[in-house]
Amino acid sequence: MTPLALDPAGLLGEFYISFWIPTAVLTTALVIKLPSIIRLWRDPLLRAVGGLLLLACAVFVFCTPSTIAGVNRLTGVPNISAPWCYSLITAFCGSCLLLIITWRNGLSDRSAATRRATRWVITVYSGVIAALWTLFLLADAPEERVRDLDTYYATTPFMREEILLYLLAHAAACLITSRLVWNWVRGEGLDAWLRWGLELLGAGYVLNLVFDAAKLTAVTARWCGRDLDWLSTGLAPPVAALSAILIAVGFILPHAGQYLRDRWRVRLAHRELRPLYRLMRAASGDGVPFVLRATPELRLTRRETFIRDVLLPLARHIDTGLGRRSYDAALGLGHPPERARALAAAVSILDAVGAGARTPAPPEPATGPDTTGLLQEIGALSRALRRPDDIEAVRARATAPAKSVAAHE
Repeated sequence: MTPLALDPAGLLGEFYISFWIPTAVLTTALVIKLPSIIRLWRDPLLRAVGGLLLLACAVFVFCTPSTIAGVNRLTGVPNISAPWCYSLITAFCGSCLLLIITWRNGLSDRSAATRRATRWVITVYSGVIAALWTLFLLADAPEERVRDLDTYYATTPFMREEILLYLLAHAAACLITSRLVWNWVRGEGLDAWLRWGLELLGAGYVLNLVFDAAKLTAVTARWCGRDLDWLSTGLAPPVAALSAILIAVGFILPHAGQYLRDRWRVRLAHRELRPLYRLMRAASGDGVPFVLRATPELRLTRRETFIRDVLLPLARHIDTGLGRRSYDAALGLGHPPERARALAAAVSILDAVGAGARTPAPPEPATGPDTTGLLQEIGALSRALRRPDDIEAVRARATAPAKSVAAHE
């Protein structure tokens, strides 16, 4: 049996990724960021993110074969999509560099080096775009090529220079951006979500370098009289699509992760206050009315406010001596100081609730204890209420001396 000939282009066809997939992912990232971009339009970082995502979407929309053919047909100029797509890719490269410069150095950085780097990027990549259109006007490319223009016209005067120019500009931007991102990842003090997002961005830009290598190898092969077009038409497109997906997710992840983490913290804080809230509701006979459309943040604020509003008058019944003895008892039982304070506060509050029920008329306000610490530590107090066995052990130890003295008398 003769071995089957391997067809690289055919094999890569099995792993084809539609350009509309990264377009959808990039559009999702843009939609997620759009409210913040509109609300904080003067923020240069958000504008840079919005511009980059918009250009990335445009690249994949206009580099789709059907769109390339449509633009050529609409303008009546064969291959007019070539300089247009190359310009979008070049603009995207420049926006990547501008974003990393702004993001890495921070909005407060107005140093001469930062301004010089920004001007350099804008000048160079604007010049590249102008050169791309000039070279196209000088070139002779009458036959429309939708999928293989880079290799088909690789040896055509002026088109050859145009193809090489956009690939080198793209490779240089991706190399610089990738290096800046990975240097940033290796730094200290990064939030976990930001680190993961940067790692995805770094991987995406590395894949862009693979795209450039595939394209340049295919073009160079044409110069040498060989045919490696499958690198340009079979390998490069799915690599570019996968790169765009990683970059889009890299932008989404830090913001989505921060949002989910903040939302989880709010819900966790709301849940942790439930035992204390129930105790205050039982003591006051009232509660927070339920509002269907209230945000989690609003519900947490209203629960905290209700608890503090009930604690203030209830604190007049607190036995400060019992609180001190409870704290010492909790320390004697082996609890750390922070936990001992929470258990002592729980014993005092439960005692005050009972005292308030027995004597509805509160004592004079002038004799009331300092409630500043109590009102600030309602979370720790509520968590302590979840352990009634610990509270009872502290109460028993705190009240045992008093009961013993009373018995001897």
